[in-house]
Amino acid sequence: MRELTRAEEQIMQILWDIEKGFVKDILEKMSEPKPAYNTVSTIVRILERKGFVSHKAYGKSHEYFPIVSKDEYRSFSIKKLLGGYFSDSFSKLASFFAKDKNLDVKEIEKILNEVKEESK
Repeated sequence: MRELTRAEEQIMQILWDIEKGFVKDILEKMSEPKPAYNTVSTIVRILERKGFVSHKAYGKSHEYFPIVSKDEYRSFSIKKLLGGYFSDSFSKLASFFAKDKNLDVKEIEKILNEVKEESK
């Protein structure tokens, strides 16, 4: 899997939310100032080449849908973050956020309990 650019990720977030749609549907969900239709169309085709999106053709129109789930990409991104910045150590990542966000002991315990529950 390859990393997405900010623009690609923005479009994927929309596709994950709407599950499928035409370029006009994606464009409707984007905030102002909206990019040009052709810009969104080009990014969607790049996402298709990268293997994130596929389409169903209706004549000249294409309905796009994600083929990589949000969870799959989230997992990829976190693993990349852990490996690149925290030496594959979840505890270093947690420690960073605890210091950076000034988390108290109760908040840290809550996070640890949620991680334990998720791993069951």
